[in-house]
Amino acid sequence: MIAVCGGGYVVFAAMSVRRFLAVDGHALADGEGPLPPVSILKPLHGDPVGLSDALETFVGQNGGGEVQYVFGMQDGSDPAYGVVRDLQRRHPELDITCVVDPHVYGENRKISNLINIATVAKHDVLVISDADIIVAPGYLRHVVTALNGPGVGAVTCLYLGRAGVGIWSRLGAMGINYQFMSNAIVGKTLGLANPCFGSTIALTRDTLTRIGSFDAFKDQLADDYEIGRAVRGLGLTVAMPPMTVTHRCDEPRWHGWIGHEIRWARTVRLIDPAGHAGSVITHPLPFALIAAALLGVSPISLALIFTVLGVRIAAKFAIDGATGARAGPWWLLPLRDMLSFGVFVASFLGSTVDWQGRRFRVS
Repeated sequence: MIAVCGGGYVVFAAMSVRRFLAVDGHALADGEGPLPPVSILKPLHGDPVGLSDALETFVGQNGGGEVQYVFGMQDGSDPAYGVVRDLQRRHPELDITCVVDPHVYGENRKISNLINIATVAKHDVLVISDADIIVAPGYLRHVVTALNGPGVGAVTCLYLGRAGVGIWSRLGAMGINYQFMSNAIVGKTLGLANPCFGSTIALTRDTLTRIGSFDAFKDQLADDYEIGRAVRGLGLTVAMPPMTVTHRCDEPRWHGWIGHEIRWARTVRLIDPAGHAGSVITHPLPFALIAAALLGVSPISLALIFTVLGVRIAAKFAIDGATGARAGPWWLLPLRDMLSFGVFVASFLGSTVDWQGRRFRVS
């Protein structure tokens, strides 16, 4: 029954992705003239593959208005420091600030970094984005336009995965594109989830102050979600415009991949235990195989397996068409689905996560 219902869910999820993203890109940025002054805050750590190229996509954003780019790290020997200095040399005409501040305020090092760099932000509109995010031209205008909507307190963005080199990077991108993203859209569409992602959080300085500034989230694992929840607590909404940004996936070895995926899964379990348990329906292929193992190989069990597999492959191509991106080949989907189910099970079997070389116990 789970496999059958899961197959139906996969069809609905793919249709939801197509509907959500089927919006004329020009309609996202109604309004003419320059944008209000914006400070873009980027907390950095290390020099992941493609960091320089990712940051370059942000410094190309201005929307005709005044933009300050603030990059921060907690150690002057951090490789990210050299990347930012090179960016400053290539773009002397831009307002690029580099902050190196070792102060730590809580367990969440990214939030400590944001606390440090926010002190030099000049403008009242703040856009926070993780280091490994890549954006398209017009991104800033779309985000700031959405922030100006009635009753909007913050703006976030869906993200796609872009695979680097190696099978683990490809599998990571496939998990984002063919499971995470569609689940997020379904949850948002049905009112079952209120996502807020570190890929983009745009809000005003006044709203940030009203939710307790970044200090309020210094010990939160899911800082992005908690910021969104605090904004909603003010009676405001978190807008998610029908657009995507890109997260570069670079996992050369399996243990880096599995550490990231289990951290994400356990984070979701902590945020929404019931919803996470209910997401079992998003794993139809493993349950079709379990049914065949329990009931024996028969025409019915084989038909169920191949039907579910066919639905998953068709959904993959539908999502590729809607997003204009291809995370991986169809023949890797069965492996990706089995690994996703393994991560789902593992998310219930522990209470520790690995993050930036450190292990945390979470509750």
